[in-house]
Amino acid sequence: MAIEPLPYRMRPKTLDDIIGQQHILGKETALYKMIAKQHVPSMLLYGEPGIGKTSIAHAIAGSSQLPFFSLNATQAGKKDVEDIIVEARISGKVLLFLDEIHRFNKLQQDTLLPHVESGAIVLIGATTENPFHDVNPAIRSRCGEILQLHRLSVDDMTTIIHRALADEKNGLGRYDIAITDDQIEQLAIASNGDARKALTLLESVYYASDERDGKTIVDDATIASLAKRIGVYGDQQGSHFYNLLSALQKSVRGSDVDAALYYLAHLLESGDLTAVNRRLLVMAYEDVGLANAHVGSQVLAAVQASERLGLPEARIPLANAVVLMCLSEKSNSAYKALDAAIEAIHSGKTGDIPLHLRDTHYKGAQSLGHVGYEYPHNHPIGTFGGWVDQQYLPDVLVGTHFYTPVIAGEEKRLATIYERLQQFKK
Repeated sequence: MAIEPLPYRMRPKTLDDIIGQQHILGKETALYKMIAKQHVPSMLLYGEPGIGKTSIAHAIAGSSQLPFFSLNATQAGKKDVEDIIVEARISGKVLLFLDEIHRFNKLQQDTLLPHVESGAIVLIGATTENPFHDVNPAIRSRCGEILQLHRLSVDDMTTIIHRALADEKNGLGRYDIAITDDQIEQLAIASNGDARKALTLLESVYYASDERDGKTIVDDATIASLAKRIGVYGDQQGSHFYNLLSALQKSVRGSDVDAALYYLAHLLESGDLTAVNRRLLVMAYEDVGLANAHVGSQVLAAVQASERLGLPEARIPLANAVVLMCLSEKSNSAYKALDAAIEAIHSGKTGDIPLHLRDTHYKGAQSLGHVGYEYPHNHPIGTFGGWVDQQYLPDVLVGTHFYTPVIAGEEKRLATIYERLQQFKK
């Protein structure tokens, strides 16, 4: 068997070999038609590991016939870039695949940029990070296409596995392997849309399986033991991690318990308990808010319990907190009201604090006119406690309303009180 790993050997040679990503490389797409006519634009490929960035770059190289060079930005230096520039001057045009492009420093970028701009170097950059956050704007501006790749489907994965099992030259086709369609589907599901993991898992299963009478017999137990954590991708500092946090919050906000628990599970598997706890506390006040004011203290208790317990037991109180927030009434009225007040200040809507509200805890306050404040507790109003009609906002803001109640859960009662107090004002 060849020394190279199976994913490397099975890498697509041309665009027609690519499985999946039809939204950007299907035969009817503009990019496919351009490359078929030997016109390759500079581009950025953005997506999670194993979904085809490197394979697409190699396939484009195979379809375009351009001299092809591949660098990894975590290892390449200025000299590597200069060597490719020399080759571009000799050949007229070269295709450069730059993996982990967001790791390129400014000096390396400055060396490369004019040659990309002139067309001497066609750049295909690949990144797992959001290019709008992590790729230098100068690089982005010279790449006409920013292509977001999607995780491959189970059908795509089974096709990739079947192809590897049938390929006698680069795959496992020369070996007699007894594997069922159900087992192939198990491999496809376990790899979680990552083609590299699927082929790595397939190769591992082949080597770990018993051989009988010259035939390799794959059993379910071998697949299960090797596939335990293959679906976990946990770069705690990367875009995918923050996308998971965003998806968790939006699922809770949308009251989808199953989706919220799925994203919570993925986040906890990444191991960053601190970031998860911080986001859950924010959600309690941002998304549930006054509609169920008790949720804030309940989520805080769950977070504190998780910190004492640590993983894996921390998942238990956090699961309770997520389900509670999902199924709670929701309101964002309080923080939206504060944001409106902040916006008013930033837009210049400020004024003097009314004299009767100013500090009087010093001699001479009366001589400055700091008088006239009425103590609300001295004016009982039903079961509310105390209230008196007096001005609190500066003169220029009198009559301004920042708070708009949401008629949900406990805030319905607060909204009633708010509206009634408005009616009492002169």
